[in-house]
Amino acid sequence: MVSTETKTVSIAPLVLLSVVDHYERIVRSSESSIISSNKRVVGVILGSNVDNTIRISNSFAIPYEEDETNSDIWFLDHNYIDSMMEMFKKINAKEKLIGWYHSGPKLKQNDLKINEVFKTFTPNPLLLIVDVNSTDKIDIPTDCYMAIEEIKEDGSANEKTFLHYPSIIEAEEAEEIGVEHLLRDIRDENRGNLTISLSNNFKSLKSLNERISNIVKYLCKLITGELPINSTILGKLQDIFNLLPNISQITDIQSGNPNQVDALIYSHEKKLATAFNIKTNDELMIMYVSSLVRSIIAFHDLIDNKIENRKKNADSTTAESEESSDDKVATTEGEPSSTVPSTEKGSASKK
Repeated sequence: MVSTETKTVSIAPLVLLSVVDHYERIVRSSESSIISSNKRVVGVILGSNVDNTIRISNSFAIPYEEDETNSDIWFLDHNYIDSMMEMFKKINAKEKLIGWYHSGPKLKQNDLKINEVFKTFTPNPLLLIVDVNSTDKIDIPTDCYMAIEEIKEDGSANEKTFLHYPSIIEAEEAEEIGVEHLLRDIRDENRGNLTISLSNNFKSLKSLNERISNIVKYLCKLITGELPINSTILGKLQDIFNLLPNISQITDIQSGNPNQVDALIYSHEKKLATAFNIKTNDELMIMYVSSLVRSIIAFHDLIDNKIENRKKNADSTTAESEESSDDKVATTEGEPSSTVPSTEKGSASKK
């Protein structure tokens, strides 16, 4: 039985590119695209499993065929996996076989049977589902699962099921550079930074609206009794609500005076506006103080630079004056005296 402790799966962008390339080569290149619309591809994922983090760093495709009408009929080449693993060991021995992937988009009936086959290569294989046809531009198109034995409370036989693990896309420095170059080719160069920022904000708000709508639909189904109450999900929702701003609630009024209700609503909206204004003013004050400190530091550096330049100019002027005085002294000492020879001639004539 696999331990149910919380683990996080870190996926390298290279793995996603490999899965998409595998899908494009096998499924999209087929002649009858309508027949192969439900077809999926399967491969092996490589990486490491250390502590509470599972790192998926590489992958390779494997031959796989299945009957679209009968999920119990499928074929997986074991010998191909053995030969590929022997070659990968020669390249990078640190990368171990940790599981398998398929192009989904969701779990299928024969996934547990395929997972049992991969247990011959690793004790606890990880299943990575990559939705290659995802239309969600915000959320990552990956889901990770690991098979566990579910214990029945009524004492019946245990059943195997998949446990979902959270996943993130995490790139190393070299991979980040490669992804940036790819995005640079995809993006429109005529779009400015402001346009890109507004587009990203719009996509984020659109995705947030979809998730809030899903939460509302779930709570409505709980109220009507269509779905059973799940304390874990409700606890997560309560944590989300606790992160919202602390807004005072409007008290119920028994008298039902509309003027009084309007006054309370106005007071409530005024408190909310005041809270947002205080928060905004605090942030603007931080920006103002930061700009002021940065300007003072720049002005101080300018003054120091001026003082240093003035000292250098004064030192250079002093050195030039000293050199000129030394040259004058040397010139005076080098010239012969004209008075001494004339005196000697005069004395000779007297004699």
